[in-house]
Amino acid sequence: MSLAQCALTQLAAWRDLTEAVPSCGRGHALCSPRGEIVHFHSDWQADLHLTARFIRRFESHLKRSSAVRLVPGSQWMTVRLETGSDIQLLNTLVSLALWAHSAWPVPDAARRPRCNDRYQQGKALSPERLGGGRRTFGVGE
Repeated sequence: MSLAQCALTQLAAWRDLTEAVPSCGRGHALCSPRGEIVHFHSDWQADLHLTARFIRRFESHLKRSSAVRLVPGSQWMTVRLETGSDIQLLNTLVSLALWAHSAWPVPDAARRPRCNDRYQQGKALSPERLGGGRRTFGVGE
């Protein structure tokens, strides 16, 4: 089972999330009553829908993580899933996304932003393309 499948299985068990077909039409999605929260497009990454306000507020923190990719102007971020700790990071960010969407809901379904998949089509972000493969950690890290 891939890390994305593990993350999808864990998150699908959350009572605030339901599985759905993603609006982009590719992969799997988990939605809250207020809209799409996360898309799984491959075995090694997930797109997470945050609010623009949340991303602006925490951008400097998000950029510190090697697992997070921000696309300028997007309300979605891509989380690379290469280790178990990346799943934990995704779970934390999904929890924050649920909170952000309840605090600052997207007002109109017709204006909901598209996921980052459109930036990645034709140039799949495999672990090898994202920095030479899996991250390795020394003892005690």
